[in-house]
Amino acid sequence: MNGWNASDIPDQSGRTAVVTGANSGIGFVTARELARRGARVVLACRDATRGEAAEELMRAQVPGADVRLAELDLADLSSVRAFAAGLKEDRLDLLVNNAGVMALPHRRTVDGFEMQLGTNHLGHFALTGLLLPRLREAGPGARVVTVSSGLHYLGTVDPRDVQMDHRYRRWTAYGRSKSANLLFTHELARRLTAEGSHVVSLAAHPGYAATNLQTAGPRMAERPWSERAAELLNRLVAQSAEDGALPSLYAATAPGVRQDDFFGPRIPFWRGSPAPSPRAPWTRDDRAAAGLWAASERMTGVRY
Repeated sequence: MNGWNASDIPDQSGRTAVVTGANSGIGFVTARELARRGARVVLACRDATRGEAAEELMRAQVPGADVRLAELDLADLSSVRAFAAGLKEDRLDLLVNNAGVMALPHRRTVDGFEMQLGTNHLGHFALTGLLLPRLREAGPGARVVTVSSGLHYLGTVDPRDVQMDHRYRRWTAYGRSKSANLLFTHELARRLTAEGSHVVSLAAHPGYAATNLQTAGPRMAERPWSERAAELLNRLVAQSAEDGALPSLYAATAPGVRQDDFFGPRIPFWRGSPAPSPRAPWTRDDRAAAGLWAASERMTGVRY
């Protein structure tokens, strides 16, 4: 694993991947590098215009890339169901739950969920449940990679106030949604192990990578100084999206990964080649994971 980079990705010929949020940032890099190594990649994007631009750029950077754009809005469960029903590929080997929002002002999804939990966790929970039968059929090597964040340490999901209805704080809500990603990974891994499935559930995070996530929240809140500060920090401190995508790519392709693994940069929560990442103890709590799973099934109507 020492010094692992994109050139170390094994041949992906014959494999099919779905990458959410593939129009920009680490999602774009993840999709592009999988395609570069021979995978067929479905670019699952909310904005069709941005998705088309990303697809065109990807084909220019990787001539002959086998990629296809498909619309997916994780903040709308009807869109999640339509995407899953319309997936026309013969097989599915890899699902990368990458898309997300960060530190937004209080907003609701189409279905009435708090936006960060709804997009980062519930949308991906529903998508994974709907696509899991396809992953089970793919044979050995199938994986679900869910992208979390080092900021999951900001807090875990409160079972008494899952959506922070009583007192919303945007950074706490973000941290809780990223803890939810890890609790989901943990419980899915437990269930897959119990059923003897070959599908592996694991997680990754990019460290501090320069993407549009850092500026979207301040822009939505109309805080120009915060937006400029985020842009400056991206330039001075963050690693590139190219490097930020490496833990996701490692989790998606490297041999020898195990259920419930969590990968991030070698310098924890910042930068470097992929390595096992520290994680908060609450993200391995079986009772909390099972409780969030049950709540997620009730909220989304998707049962595994």
